[in-house]
Amino acid sequence: MSYNVAVDGPAGAGKSTIARAVAKREHLIYVDTGAMYRAMALHMLRSGVNLEDKAQIVARCQEADISIRYEDGVQVVCLNGENVNAYLRTEQVGDAASRTSPVPEVRKKLVELQKKLAEENDCIMDGRDIGTRVLPHAQLKIYLTASVEVRARRRYEELVGKGETCDLARIQADIEERDYRDMHREESPLMQASDAVLVDTSAMGVEEVIDRICQEIRQRGR
Repeated sequence: MSYNVAVDGPAGAGKSTIARAVAKREHLIYVDTGAMYRAMALHMLRSGVNLEDKAQIVARCQEADISIRYEDGVQVVCLNGENVNAYLRTEQVGDAASRTSPVPEVRKKLVELQKKLAEENDCIMDGRDIGTRVLPHAQLKIYLTASVEVRARRRYEELVGKGETCDLARIQADIEERDYRDMHREESPLMQASDAVLVDTSAMGVEEVIDRICQEIRQRGR
């Protein structure tokens, strides 16, 4: 039986960064479900889809072939055969993913792949509904969060570090709007699973968070 760790939390909580580091330390496969949804959103943007038109999203969804492979231990997300890692972390794609991910047909297609990966591998998976829907029987569930202000500041510093011009107030407003959409969507809204461990990283460093989750894994006897 595979060993699974589910990491959920709001946008900008550092789920991907933390999950990647924990995967490396604990020798787990890292599955970035957010990247898969972003790949679908990228497909919609490239196709010129009106993100307010569910019918268009459903129609275009069927055209997207999204897969994951690993090269030298690094996860590569492919959209119709193209490595699209370089395009997935823009604000535009992130916002589009928040709008398209609630569509049931989008979620159904991607959840099937996520479940299959978890069945076949010891893995850590992060997203918005991993512990509540995708991996409800995961041996460990983590709900990773931080205040809106802290998440906005971290995102701002990340973008500035990449040389991008951005506005902190706009980033915070976008995160607040994304939180609302994620928590109030009809299909698998963002919420803390009843058996998840709450980890608020507002006043924690990255290494401290990694240590905390690794400790939880070891306490559960993996």
